[in-house]
Amino acid sequence: MHTTKSTTLMTEGPIWKRIITFALPLFLGNLFQQLYNTADSLIVGNFLGSDALAAVSSSSSLIFLMVGFFNGIAMGAGVVVARYFGARKIDCLQRAIHTDIAFGLTAGVALTVIGLTFAPKFLVWMGTPADVMPNSILYFRIYYCGSLAFVMYNVLVGVLQSIGDSRHPLLYLILSSLINIALDLLFVGVLGLGVGSAALATILSQFVSALLCLRRLLHSPEDYRVSLRKIRFDPVMLRQIIQNGLPAGLQNSIIAIANVVVQSNINSFGKMAVAGCGAYSKIEGFGFLPITCFSLALTTFISQNLGARQYERAKKGARFGILCSISLAEIVGICIYIFSPYLIAAFNNDPEVISYGVLQARTVTLFYFLLAFSHCIAGIMRGAGKATVPMFTMMVCWCIIRVSYITVAVRIVPMIRTVFWAYPLTWSLSSVVFLLYFLKADWIHGFEKQKQ
Repeated sequence: MHTTKSTTLMTEGPIWKRIITFALPLFLGNLFQQLYNTADSLIVGNFLGSDALAAVSSSSSLIFLMVGFFNGIAMGAGVVVARYFGARKIDCLQRAIHTDIAFGLTAGVALTVIGLTFAPKFLVWMGTPADVMPNSILYFRIYYCGSLAFVMYNVLVGVLQSIGDSRHPLLYLILSSLINIALDLLFVGVLGLGVGSAALATILSQFVSALLCLRRLLHSPEDYRVSLRKIRFDPVMLRQIIQNGLPAGLQNSIIAIANVVVQSNINSFGKMAVAGCGAYSKIEGFGFLPITCFSLALTTFISQNLGARQYERAKKGARFGILCSISLAEIVGICIYIFSPYLIAAFNNDPEVISYGVLQARTVTLFYFLLAFSHCIAGIMRGAGKATVPMFTMMVCWCIIRVSYITVAVRIVPMIRTVFWAYPLTWSLSSVVFLLYFLKADWIHGFEKQKQ
């Protein structure tokens, strides 16, 4: 198999070095992605005020609900690609990559139609405050016009990361982040085009990064090079992608549904609560960066090493990745806890907005280590081809129990902090379940039972 300096074959070399080398560009890439996700709220909140910030914030849970399912499928496809890359099965690798792209194109078109058609109904169902509803619908619909770019970006980045290339996605994200911020400032700050233009800036920058990823794959080494004429559905590969990706997609959607319920309860406290919690959610995204990058790194590491039958190496890598993720996540959480008043004020200086945002930050940030642990185990399970384990665990803990808690607890203690506690409580439950599963001897020995 031909490899380049841009790819990382994780079946060779020091474990810590391979994981860190892969995770660091991934971390920086996610950092810039979070920056341009945050740019909308920062610029909208400062130039257009708290009502416009609330409109952007009220759409975020729905956006993740819609996009999260297809991103989960893309994660499953990445597991298949990484497994064949590690096993050096070139024909299977090629068919998996081109089937993945065909699926992404189809999903992107479908998501556009769904988003444009059902946006108002979804926002009404969530109890979005009436005074921010028009701007929420506008932002949501414009955002979903770029569904193809969002889905294809995740598909193409998934392919690059699965063959160990986390450097090029980083470079593309830096460029698209700068484009997004520049367009936000132009559309909102200079031209005064309103909240819809912030969504337009985001989708234009996402198209740039998706096209750059595609260009990279069109000019990659022959083993994993994309050819436009080969893009089609291979039934065998599609079945593998769905088998690995459907649990992750359902998991994302189930969690998103629970978060929509959480958002609906936040909405009931008024537009200032929506704006404050929306500002915190953007800050929280930075706290999740070490969680996301190590979870994805572990999925790729486990997939490649199982493909190469390096079972002991896979177990050692799993332990190292978990330790790094929970340590970094907690450090970031402590920093956000301390500096939250200043961070929230950067979005909007209304005292009530700041109060709500700080209250949420100081309720949940010290528990980031629990979220990191859960996501790492989920990433390991997906890499090991056991995606149903995190799906059911998170479905029960992060959806059924979270929604049940909110439904009962808010009626007993009708305070917004009651809503915020839904997160650390359910993170704790999932961590206990995952810890018990991780420590089970038959799970450790299960590595050796993997069939290629």
